[in-house]
Amino acid sequence: MTQTTLPPGPRRPAFVQTLEWITNPERFMRRCRDRYGSAFTVRLGPRADVVFLTEPDAVRAVFQGSPQDMNMGDINGLFRRVLGRKSLLVIDGDEHLQQRKLLLPPFHGERVAQHTAAMLAAAEDDVASWPVGAPFTLQPRMQSMTLNVILGAVFGLQPGPRRDELRVLLARLLELNTTLATTLPQLRHELGGRSPWGKLMSCTKEVDRALYAEIARRREQSDRPGDVLSLLLDAEDEGGEPMTDRELRDQLLTMLVAGHETTATALAWAFERILRHPDVMMRLRAELAHGETSYLDAAIKESLRLRPVVPITARKLAVPFSLGDRHYPAGTVLMPCIFLLHRKPDLYEAPEAFRPERFLGTTSAPYTWIPFGGGVRRCLGAGFALAEMRAVMQVVLSRVELRPAQRRDERIVRRAFTLSPSEGARVVVERRLA
Repeated sequence: MTQTTLPPGPRRPAFVQTLEWITNPERFMRRCRDRYGSAFTVRLGPRADVVFLTEPDAVRAVFQGSPQDMNMGDINGLFRRVLGRKSLLVIDGDEHLQQRKLLLPPFHGERVAQHTAAMLAAAEDDVASWPVGAPFTLQPRMQSMTLNVILGAVFGLQPGPRRDELRVLLARLLELNTTLATTLPQLRHELGGRSPWGKLMSCTKEVDRALYAEIARRREQSDRPGDVLSLLLDAEDEGGEPMTDRELRDQLLTMLVAGHETTATALAWAFERILRHPDVMMRLRAELAHGETSYLDAAIKESLRLRPVVPITARKLAVPFSLGDRHYPAGTVLMPCIFLLHRKPDLYEAPEAFRPERFLGTTSAPYTWIPFGGGVRRCLGAGFALAEMRAVMQVVLSRVELRPAQRRDERIVRRAFTLSPSEGARVVVERRLA
């Protein structure tokens, strides 16, 4: 009989570890790594051991594991009440692979490139309204841009009453979805719609009403544009069956929630890092002036390395699993830790330094740069997010000259499920360039 051998970890009660993980995830991860090494076991809930992994070989083994044996849907169950039971985030096995196959074509490189003009236009419109000389918070501006991009590229909505209605509803849903109630199941009490959770549930119903109406209208449309919703309406599974209204609704909300907050936060972090390194800013401006984007792409990758928006990814074992000389029972959650992996000194020289040059003229070794996860659960919209970041940053850097509103680096804080700048990336526009 194989003996279970979990790596060591903190012995504090589960609720104490959970509280530390929620309130100060950076300190929690660093402290555990410094004390217990590259793999450590924590208890973030009453029912399962969670094993943090920070070595590329261990991450590879998890990402290459059978999707039948390693699940993620149960881990993402917290999203189910909002995203729905057909969401790509909460399903596993063959059902997940089938839905993923249907969703892949709209995010192919050529399809993403078709939305570049809309990304640039959204950024141009927003930057034009930024105040000059007065501090403001950048993250909400990035959220506004990314929502406008999603409304056009994913939902196919043009300016008008329907777009305005859905924009207001979706913006409210996204804001309510970042409250503590979405993180802690113990706070999920509706209280007649008066609690944060109750308000989220009420808003979800309003969003459903508007989304189902839009899906019905688009089904009747004979000449559909090339947005994601149009492509999904035409998609068929291997048996020739189209997606149901429920499947469409769940996947549209998944793209919204998974792609909006993460991309907006990644953009806020990218500017927060770049603005504190004048040499990086000067080189970016010089290269962009000549139509070059290789250094910009490197700066984006370096920002995602140092400030990954999501610090971990996870798989829950459906069967026992061996990793090196350790043997994990079914039910164990194996958690590749993006945050700590990206900071390993044997992978990255001076890992805490912001150096875009490290990504120039080279390709990252496998499983050493994983801001979008990996394997069959890798973020479907990774290419879309990178293209959007590139477009927005090109516009901002060519239209305004920014500086940080404060001297000190902004701290890493939790905003629901993402790691965000503590001040939301406070900046000042010193002057307009065009």
